[in-house]
Amino acid sequence: MLEGLVAGVPNLLLLDGLPDVKVVYDGERDPSKVALISGGGSGHEPAHAGYVGRGMLTAAVCGDVFTSPPSEAVLAAIRTVCGPAGCLLIVKRYTGDLLHFGLAAEQAKAEGFRVEMVVVGDDCALRADGIAGRRGLAGTIFVHKVAGALADQGRDLDAVTVAARKVAQNIGTMGVAMDVCTLPGASPSDRLGPDEIELGLGIHGEPGARKAAYHPADAVVQSMLQHILQSESAYLPVEEGEVVAVLVNNLGGLSAMELHIVTRAALKYLTAEAKVDVARLYVGSYMTSIDMAGVSLTVFRVSNELLLQLDRPTSALGWGSGTLTCIPSLDKLKTPVPKGINSADVGPVRPATLTPQGQLMETAITAVCDALIDSEADLNAWDSQAGDGDCGLTMRKGAEAIKADMAGCYALNDPRATTQQLAASVRRSMGGTSGALYDIFFTAASNAIPAGEATLSPQQWARALGDGVSAMQAYGGANKGHRTMLDALLPAVGAMKGLISEPAIEVLGEMADAARAGADATTTMKALAGRSSYVPEDVLQSVPDPGAQAVAIWLKAIYDAVKAHVDV
Repeated sequence: MLEGLVAGVPNLLLLDGLPDVKVVYDGERDPSKVALISGGGSGHEPAHAGYVGRGMLTAAVCGDVFTSPPSEAVLAAIRTVCGPAGCLLIVKRYTGDLLHFGLAAEQAKAEGFRVEMVVVGDDCALRADGIAGRRGLAGTIFVHKVAGALADQGRDLDAVTVAARKVAQNIGTMGVAMDVCTLPGASPSDRLGPDEIELGLGIHGEPGARKAAYHPADAVVQSMLQHILQSESAYLPVEEGEVVAVLVNNLGGLSAMELHIVTRAALKYLTAEAKVDVARLYVGSYMTSIDMAGVSLTVFRVSNELLLQLDRPTSALGWGSGTLTCIPSLDKLKTPVPKGINSADVGPVRPATLTPQGQLMETAITAVCDALIDSEADLNAWDSQAGDGDCGLTMRKGAEAIKADMAGCYALNDPRATTQQLAASVRRSMGGTSGALYDIFFTAASNAIPAGEATLSPQQWARALGDGVSAMQAYGGANKGHRTMLDALLPAVGAMKGLISEPAIEVLGEMADAARAGADATTTMKALAGRSSYVPEDVLQSVPDPGAQAVAIWLKAIYDAVKAHVDV
């Protein structure tokens, strides 16, 4: 899809060499101006690649469907488009996006780039408590437009960042759907009955704030706008007489007739009932959810200065002003992914002969990968009730990448190097929150392992595991009882530290049992972190957290593999 978009728009290019991820950027960008980068999972077209162009984004990083792109892709985009003026990352508030874009920002700063980040959370449908916060929805497009217009005029990074944050604080969005989206290759969801609608659902198909019976469009739109205008989100509510811009956004599967019925209802309520001045109206597909039969409404409190920026021209196709042309060769559009500063390609390092510990590590890693691949369907089934249904797919992709990499380039006789290589495999293959957290886990664990040590003591393994889990807590913000993978990992770490003097196989067995008990206990927990925290409690009842279940699966696989190896 992105190749088709790029081929039809002047000056857009694709970075070549990023598997399963696309970076679209403006090939004629002005390096003296602030660069703007946004992105996220695919499935929201024209977001985000459709907003690359003069006067809006300089680059967009597009991951798999509904999956945040890995940090290395974001970093590649920064290296490609960021000049002396610096760059601004515009990120929708989803845990995976925050982790990956944040990690890329920190890495870029370490390389000398000037980078700022603005987080957009314009969802008015959900509570603002908890660490997850409000989700970023279609209102993000207004942040792209205003920040892009200011950057195009040569404003500095501080000014562009301040303006972007101001926009983010003055927008509110709410969605409604008659039918949820269908992931490519998946069966249609039966979550909504034939006479039901869902209010406040997310752009990844997550369950909304509540279900309701069908009502006329006027009544549904009035309910949505009342919720937006009376929201406690940031600088909203909007008072009588204030000036607003309104975005009526097709979530993907709404007909033009239905979309304009909603538009009419929105204008009627805003002008006649709420008595606000609708200075600008935008209607169309701006941020979709694949084929979701629904619509979202965004209200943006504007000033005269902000209206000027909305009105400035842009070449971005998604805003409606792009000019279609034909570029015959896709190869001419591609440029290599830029290398990091002082980076070097690392060739195969697998030793010719494995030590006993190297053999054991290969056996255990293989068992873990096989167990996760075999559990894909179960993990997806649990995640379909608590999230977007791709936990098993994400874990399988990571497991397959690890097996492929291990066959040629894992230094299995070296625990520190092997753990670093596990992080690298995860980094290039697993998007979303799980990918970022496992990357952090392996990276932090490797830092705790002494360089050059061929055989680790139980105390050294315990420290590495503990440091990895602590880093996940520090960067992810979750803790025990928040209904995440930590509810399986923390009991396992506790079991390991408490039984260090026992035989290794017994310690592994206790760890596996503790992880299993912790994962099963998530069934009755209230979600306080991650995507599940957006889901109503009654939907989560009797459904375990898929991330915690995955931990229990791979710890049991390690125990079984080591026990079989020792018994031989």
